[in-house]
Amino acid sequence: MIKEIVKDEALLTTPCEPATAEDAAVVQDLIDTLASLEDAACLAANQIGVTKALAVYLDEAEEPRALYNPKLKQALRPYKALETCFSCDGEAKVTRFDWINVTYDELVDGQLVPRKGKFTGWEAQMIQHAIDHCKGKLI
Repeated sequence: MIKEIVKDEALLTTPCEPATAEDAAVVQDLIDTLASLEDAACLAANQIGVTKALAVYLDEAEEPRALYNPKLKQALRPYKALETCFSCDGEAKVTRFDWINVTYDELVDGQLVPRKGKFTGWEAQMIQHAIDHCKGKLI
């Protein structure tokens, strides 16, 4: 279901609780909402009012990918970027990393399975933005 984007700073700056397999419906809401937004590349659950550590981003093939409980473990090659966010007004200059190593859970047959992933470029930037949201950090 398409949800409204939250702009309430109190909710957006609250660190998210761990997500569980029972949060699969929230992932679908994130995918639906992301698809409804023009020029959107990622959304975190708190952006639709759910304080769970969940995010969806569009991979290089423009396919939605869900990350349950994502955590940045390693980051290399910092750079400055200008980012916008559907929950905030304007642009912000942020430091991002061109190469990241992330742990996350993936829903497989109704169970969360631990995963590790290495990401670069645009995908890495979107995942870092989403992880910041899960930690309650705004750009």
